[in-house]
Amino acid sequence: MKFWTALLVTALVAGCGGSNRFDRGDTGIVTRFSTGPISRACLSSDRRARNPQLCGCIQTVANQSLSGSDQRRAARFFSDPQRAHDTWMSQTPSDDAFWERYKSFAARSEQSCRGY
Repeated sequence: MKFWTALLVTALVAGCGGSNRFDRGDTGIVTRFSTGPISRACLSSDRRARNPQLCGCIQTVANQSLSGSDQRRAARFFSDPQRAHDTWMSQTPSDDAFWERYKSFAARSEQSCRGY
């Protein structure tokens, strides 16, 4: 009897999903909404599509894709798009490396955060 009770409890606990600020989008991907420099810049931008869920999703992808210094650098693009253009046009190896990381982050954000 103890065995069956333990098995039932284990099955029930395993079937319980967490609800710690998680959301499942249409893709079935679980996304945790985060805060950080990208999220704050996104929320303070003048873009019409901004909302806490979208900005938090983008921050989550940034946490997975960019270092802290890369995040702070990318956050400046929200208020100064010219800075993004200047970085893209730059010929320095460090700017080129950052831009490749940023492009990858942007593509992942677009895919992961669609629908917010």
